[in-house]
Amino acid sequence: MDPKLVEVTQLFARFKAAYARNDLDVCANLLSQLKVLLTKFPSLPPSFQQTPNAVEELTTARDIYEHAVVLSVKMEDQDAFERDFCQLKPYYMDTCGIIPPSPEEYPILGLNLLRLLVQNRIAEFHTELELLPAKALENLCIKHAVELEQSFMEGAYNRVLTARQAVPHETYVYFMDLLAKTVRDEIAGCSEKGYDYLSISDAKQMFMFSSDQELQQYIAEEHPEWDVKNGSVFFQKVKESQPCKEIPAAPVITQTLGYARELERIV
Repeated sequence: MDPKLVEVTQLFARFKAAYARNDLDVCANLLSQLKVLLTKFPSLPPSFQQTPNAVEELTTARDIYEHAVVLSVKMEDQDAFERDFCQLKPYYMDTCGIIPPSPEEYPILGLNLLRLLVQNRIAEFHTELELLPAKALENLCIKHAVELEQSFMEGAYNRVLTARQAVPHETYVYFMDLLAKTVRDEIAGCSEKGYDYLSISDAKQMFMFSSDQELQQYIAEEHPEWDVKNGSVFFQKVKESQPCKEIPAAPVITQTLGYARELERIV
């Protein structure tokens, strides 16, 4: 076996051992070293040169970047996720027929769709969705993201929040928690405009919290300006909108008619 490939394989084994014991700092350090070593393989994107070890190199590199994406989720680093996914994507799109498909492909593609939804990048969400083959839409991970987007666009926030309990992959929990926070912030904004106050039981039901403590913790962390007293949640008064300026109707009509007469003369 190529000495460079042996070095990468051994270092990757150390990475997986650190990952198994949840030593994220060591994982991040080893991952940086692995990425540098991968640049020495001419068979990898974008070159795709045909070499004797091309299949092994491509498969190993894809496995490394898949672990990198999952590691970024564990470290709650969305920027790293985007970088690592961009490096991984060519292995899914451009290596068909060269290496066998990865069992982690659809879970990670679905995870990326979920990230775009959380970041409210809906146009990119649909662009990524259109790049997938028709059979991918039948995969549970992809369907999960698509159904979430539909529920979110329809304003069916209860379906979005309950979907947290049925994630198709353990890595989805981080983004689902972020999405749940986004949904509750939307509900909070509507509640402030629609109500002066709500009983704690009604607020708990509206925000879909299972206990009073969860509701109070959310209020303390996200909306400390709300008052909780006498068994109710009192919302901050929405600032009165600025009065609309009156449009001087008569002068505008006169001016418009003048333009019309001038237009007739030009024609």
